[in-house]
Amino acid sequence: MTGISFEQVAKSFGTTRALVDFDLDVEAGEFISLLGPSGCGKTTALRVAAGFESLDRGRVIVGGSDISPIPAHRRNMGMVFQSYSLFPNLDVRANIEFGLRTRRQSTTERRARVDEMLELVQLTDQAGRFAHQLSGGQQQRVALARALAIRPDVLLLDEPLSALDAQVRSSLRDEIRRIQAELGITTIFVTHDQEEALSISDRVGVMSNGRLEQIDTPESVYRRPATPFVARFVGRINEFPSLRLDARTVECAGRRLPVASSEGSGSRDVLILIRPEDLRIDDHGFDGSIVRSTFMGPVRTVEIRLDRLDRIVEVVEPCSADVRHPGERVRVSWPSSELLVEDV
Repeated sequence: MTGISFEQVAKSFGTTRALVDFDLDVEAGEFISLLGPSGCGKTTALRVAAGFESLDRGRVIVGGSDISPIPAHRRNMGMVFQSYSLFPNLDVRANIEFGLRTRRQSTTERRARVDEMLELVQLTDQAGRFAHQLSGGQQQRVALARALAIRPDVLLLDEPLSALDAQVRSSLRDEIRRIQAELGITTIFVTHDQEEALSISDRVGVMSNGRLEQIDTPESVYRRPATPFVARFVGRINEFPSLRLDARTVECAGRRLPVASSEGSGSRDVLILIRPEDLRIDDHGFDGSIVRSTFMGPVRTVEIRLDRLDRIVEVVEPCSADVRHPGERVRVSWPSSELLVEDV
């Protein structure tokens, strides 16, 4: 198993800075997801690793060696694209075998490796079919098998599930994680889908404007976001801006609320962030009225306008809780331990 590192990588397209001093260490056998909005640089990072884009500055290290000057065809990278990119004139077996042929492996070696890959992605009975005869999920399995057949040092996945419907996507992402864990291959998975990134990754890197805002475990990225951008992008968040923090209490609509911890010292204006599931509808807290209640399957999302703050907040409750109706008067509170404090 081999890891991959990006060291101070910079890449621009004209005046657009796609990657800015991009640093990332992926350990051998680790599954990393790069998550972020369109144009944040996540796909550029993948293409730089594969050798499809040259870098302006910095290095890409694999197995202790700088591969930056090495052309794409000489890098041992397996890449799976969003569009599958299968050869329409080749059947499943021939598509998987393609990379092995270019490496001039013997017929016996190729046949054994393709059989192994077909079994791994559970497509043995589809070996003689062509791309147009397969479902989208099956085509992506073939693309994955083709990328893995060459025994790459690193597997690169560029939004491989975005063209699939929700049910197939959920099933295939679990398959990708199973296969990755079984092979122990170092993997970088690019996506804009938060659920995908959080559910299958060892660590998640959140990107914005070519920079890595945070790299951490899925739970830490969600529960302890490093920046307001991460808090807003990953999951849903309620914001309370321009509140005064002093001695670990914050003044909010005439009340002093305790804050479990915060960086820095002195009295200052801060932004308070809190997840919808951390708010409570109970007999304490701020008065408000229900604006909307939305059934979401296992949970219900309730929007509440708080009187003194003149702000609508979102609360997530289990569907076993009482049904809320527009106009109903309630009170909203939250535990101080769940408040995220950011300087304005």
